[in-house]
Amino acid sequence: MIPFDPAPGATPLDADELAALVPRHITTQEELNTWEEANILQGERWALRQKRRDLLDEGFVRDLHRKMFDQTWRWAGTFRSSDKNIGVSWPQVARRLRDLLDNTRYQMEHQVYGGDELAARFHHQLVWIHPFPNGNGRHARLMADLLAVRLDRPRFTWGSGASLMARGDSRSAYLQALRAADQCDMAPLIEFARS
Repeated sequence: MIPFDPAPGATPLDADELAALVPRHITTQEELNTWEEANILQGERWALRQKRRDLLDEGFVRDLHRKMFDQTWRWAGTFRSSDKNIGVSWPQVARRLRDLLDNTRYQMEHQVYGGDELAARFHHQLVWIHPFPNGNGRHARLMADLLAVRLDRPRFTWGSGASLMARGDSRSAYLQALRAADQCDMAPLIEFARS
């Protein structure tokens, strides 16, 4: 089992979740990050081909997570079954996700927010729910990108492409923007998403 050393603000994995690592040759956090990045790119390519699928469907949310992490974790696409350092209580995940998807659909249909704000709010709430054992931030960012495109907006740049997995200024700015959104101030998250 690899020594898991998550960046500040990342969700730690428990022993059972770590034991579900698919590639057995990985022995360091750096190797894991590199492997996950390649898997995520495969998931992103898959997602961009899903032009007709309803993004605001639980099946799509789970399928996207599965495609992003299926070569890395056996639990990819499966809702978490334990509480974490962030997120709703695990038995509430499915209901809270359904509420988010329904609310976002309503907000789209009634143009409650502009495209950037709607996608940023969706991202924030999806991270807050934290449906999966890990990969929630990366998954929520891609979901927000896909939603922005569906709303005729360009994809977000999320700090100009800087790694948000590594410790550093970009990750700190991202986490600060999420904390501001926790306090109902969406401006820093929208600004960071477009920076």
